[in-house]
Amino acid sequence: MNAILIGAQGSGKGTQAEMLAQQAGVPHIASGDLLRKEVEEKTEAGRKAKPYLDSGKLVPDDLTVAMILNRLKQPDCEHGVLMDGFPRTIAQAEALDDGLRSLKRRIDVVLYLKVPREELLWRLSGRYICRANQHVYNINTRPPKRPGVCDLDGSELYQRSDDVGEAVQRRLDIFFNETIRLLDYYGKQGKVVEVDGNQGIDEVHRALVDAIRRHKD
Repeated sequence: MNAILIGAQGSGKGTQAEMLAQQAGVPHIASGDLLRKEVEEKTEAGRKAKPYLDSGKLVPDDLTVAMILNRLKQPDCEHGVLMDGFPRTIAQAEALDDGLRSLKRRIDVVLYLKVPREELLWRLSGRYICRANQHVYNINTRPPKRPGVCDLDGSELYQRSDDVGEAVQRRLDIFFNETIRLLDYYGKQGKVVEVDGNQGIDEVHRALVDAIRRHKD
C-alpha cells in the first residue's frame, strides 16, 4: 500500500500516520521530520530549508522532492509507504507520480483528515514535541505524565516556532489555499477518502482503517 495522509497542521495526521504505518507494516515518511533532521545535522539542504521552516513557509520543491524520492528508493519502502506532509502542492504531486512511475509504483489511496480551522488553532496552541525523537504531545488533549518531559525517552518537550503566532496562521493559510487543491488532483484519479478528524484519536484511527478497507473493496 502506497498511501498519503492529508490534513492541516494540528489535524493529528502525524499520530494517525504512525498508527496506520505500524498496523500496515510500512514506513511512515514525514517530510517535516526529514527536513528537520537535515536542519539539526546542519547539512547543505538543512541550511537552505531552515529559513522556510522557521517562518512557516513551504520549502522549495527542488529540495523537498529530491529528499522524498531518495527516501522512497530505500529498500524498506519497496512494499509500500505512508506519507504525511508531502505532497503539499500540485507540482509536488506530479513530481511524486513521475518518480513512482519510474519505480513501477503508484499512490493507491489518499486519506483526508477534515478538521475545522478553529479547532486546529486550539490544538496547535497546546502542541509540544520531544527533542530526542519528535514524539508529539498536547497539553490540552494528550499531555505527558510529567510536564515538559517526554514519557517515552525523557527528553525535553518544546513548542515549534512554526506552531505559534503569525507562522501558524501562515501555515494554515497555505493548507487551505494551496494544499487543499490536492483533493481535486487525486479526486480525479478516484483515490480520495475523507475522514472526520474532529474526533478522539482511537475513533479517528478506526475510521481511517474502515475507509482504507472500503476503498480496497
